[in-house]
Amino acid sequence: MTRSPSLLATITLLALASPISTASAAPDERLKAAAEQAKPALIETLHDMVMIESGSSDVEGLKKMADFTEARLKALGATTERRKTTRGVGADMVIGTFEGTGKRKLMLIAHMDTVYQPGILKTEPYHVDGDLIYGPGIADDKSGIAVILHSLQILKDVGWRDYAKLTVSFNPDEEVGSIGSGEIISELADQHDVVLSCEPTGARPAAPHEALRLGASGTATGTLEVTGRASHAGAAPGRGRNALIELAHQLLQTQDVAKSIPGTQLNWTTAKAGTVRNQIPEKAVAGADIRLTIPDGIAKLQAAIDEKIKDHLVPDTEVKMTIEPGRPAFVASERGRALAEEGKAIYAEIDRPLDIVGTTGGATDAGYANRNGKAIVVESFGLAGLNMHAHDEYIDTVSIVPRLYLMTRMLIEQGKKP
Repeated sequence: MTRSPSLLATITLLALASPISTASAAPDERLKAAAEQAKPALIETLHDMVMIESGSSDVEGLKKMADFTEARLKALGATTERRKTTRGVGADMVIGTFEGTGKRKLMLIAHMDTVYQPGILKTEPYHVDGDLIYGPGIADDKSGIAVILHSLQILKDVGWRDYAKLTVSFNPDEEVGSIGSGEIISELADQHDVVLSCEPTGARPAAPHEALRLGASGTATGTLEVTGRASHAGAAPGRGRNALIELAHQLLQTQDVAKSIPGTQLNWTTAKAGTVRNQIPEKAVAGADIRLTIPDGIAKLQAAIDEKIKDHLVPDTEVKMTIEPGRPAFVASERGRALAEEGKAIYAEIDRPLDIVGTTGGATDAGYANRNGKAIVVESFGLAGLNMHAHDEYIDTVSIVPRLYLMTRMLIEQGKKP
């Protein structure tokens, strides 16, 4: 993004007048002014990214997003790398590296994919309504990418290089569990002191204040398979063993099983049975979304469900439940909590409340970054948004300046630490 001479002059003069300072009750007027100046450009960046449809299976759209983000990182001075994900549709991660003059190693992460199918912009176009901007993926997580790009632009303009290495990672498969990028994110995170994950924070009216998050659920996929016996649905239905009926029975009796296991959540979300109308179905299968915040949650769920499915409604049917682990849970360390408290103090500088929240049902790549406990990890540095994974997703533009101020101040303060 080309910067106007007036903006550069303003930032330069403010930088000369106000050296980078430690957190205090008074705001850093230089950074606050730069954040306000950057707001229109960030909105333009959001527009450009939303107009690129980039669902997790949209190879062409993900390539366009990778091209876009790599070009922006290069313009900021990064050495960039396109790394193939190890599983999935074969899309690229974009990794940018900056070399500085300080001691600490810092990392910023966000994702390029969305949950939406190709053609979504025809029914849910980008549009502005007062302080709100709507568009598929605008909050989750194109807002996180925008915060990273424009925060780094502000810091570049003031000449900040107080870090040994600063790494930016944009992955293309977060919405499908980071199946091909999670291990790479974990490996990179272990090489850094601090990781700031840039998923969105909640927006009004659902959330009264912006927040930083200290936890997110781990994930797993449950598959319930029923095998019965096929027969003619009209002439001899009694000879069959209806797998669909048995599946319905098992779904009903297992739907609440997780409620007795604190730290687990199970929701049946998909089902399929039969192939033709006039045949008693021999096979039926259902899929479950599983969320976990305890390390032995999968084992406990498996045992509880195995016990439940011993009770059959349709005789002579076979029922099997399998659980495949996914993204690890994110539970911040005490160091992470302390870092979030620093963020709260930074927000106080601009007279704005910041909530610190615990674990939610959503799962994020902070789980991979935090898995081995080597880096300090905190989540939700993106913009305030709502209706993620639903209709009419939006961001609240009132959050732009505070979030840019938070990110730039946070990076500066982290760079100062030994």
